[in-house]
Amino acid sequence: MLRRAMLRGAIIVGAGMLSLLGCGSNGKLAPVSGVVKLNGKPVADVEVIFQPVTESVNSPGPAAFGVTGADGRYTLKVVGENTPGATIGKSRVQFSGKASAADFSEDGTKRGKPAVSIPARYSTESKIDFDVPAKGTNTADFELKSP
Repeated sequence: MLRRAMLRGAIIVGAGMLSLLGCGSNGKLAPVSGVVKLNGKPVADVEVIFQPVTESVNSPGPAAFGVTGADGRYTLKVVGENTPGATIGKSRVQFSGKASAADFSEDGTKRGKPAVSIPARYSTESKIDFDVPAKGTNTADFELKSP
């Protein structure tokens, strides 16, 4: 009975360690930051999303996101966590105007558009890929053009 409990505990600890490491790419993350410009000017309040892509059936790792500040600079962290970085390897990059609480009425319905309008070719239709290097980068810069 004690042996079975010890085995169960080892399995739970092992599973927990694997979930912390992530999937694919050995769960390796690297720090990523950069600047987003729209029509040549740094743009604030833009969500930057890195979604890892792979040609295998295994998940390459977690997605990462960041929000640009007034200077257009962003720093990525893992979606749903406070862990800095992005999955090493190829990611599809998407951009969207950040919706704030002011964009919604008291009943939760959307009032208007986000402050920044990002063309669909950079958001839902994005074909922009970025290869996250193993050592990370602070120059993941993007120059977007409206219309």
